Amino acid sequence: MIHIFHIFVKVTGWLPQKIVFRTKIFYQNKKVQGRKIKGPAILVSNHTTLFDFAIFMFVFLCRTLRYQMAELLFRGKFMGIFVRCLGGIYVDRDAHDYDCLLTSERILKKGGVVGVFPEGRIPTPKDVIRPLPFHPGVVQLALMTGVPIIPLFTNGCYFTLKRAKVMIGEPIMVADWYDETLDTKENLERITIRLRESIIELERLMHEQDNYGKK
Repeated sequence: MIHIFHIFVKVTGWLPQKIVFRTKIFYQNKKVQGRKIKGPAILVSNHTTLFDFAIFMFVFLCRTLRYQMAELLFRGKFMGIFVRCLGGIYVDRDAHDYDCLLTSERILKKGGVVGVFPEGRIPTPKDVIRPLPFHPGVVQLALMTGVPIIPLFTNGCYFTLKRAKVMIGEPIMVADWYDETLDTKENLERITIRLRESIIELERLMHEQDNYGKK
């Protein structure tokens, strides 16, 4: 049912998003990771607005993306029904349980794709440093499942005169970053910081490629 609803949204929304977003896609290495995702994967991106997940739905058109979504989205009458039909993974940010991780793990073990915004919220104008610090849950999920993380960066330009721009990074196996001389908590903290830095690097590469294309 979720897969069918995704197809419906993509078929009906493809032309409108093409006109409104005019998404331009960049690649860290297209031969390694393009728009086709093979097998299970975790998508990790910076967070700019509620429309981030919509952009990625159309970037990776051939896969059903199951995004972790904040509890607020499930409370609205219309939005709640919509995100449930999309297969949104309920995240209660005030609770300290593992339901979200376990649900995500089940999806990945079935070969699915899970999307995560590890900042945990949308930055406000007061937030000078962006992206915000990442929460370690996504790294824990990747270590639990052995699934690669595909890092992404979006400029968040939706419904503006500017084009939406997305940078697709090379897949990361966080187990390769694990240091056996450190304990689990130290590794989670260290790898989470490194993951955030890799997405900041994607922003730099995107601007570099975009400026080169304009010369």
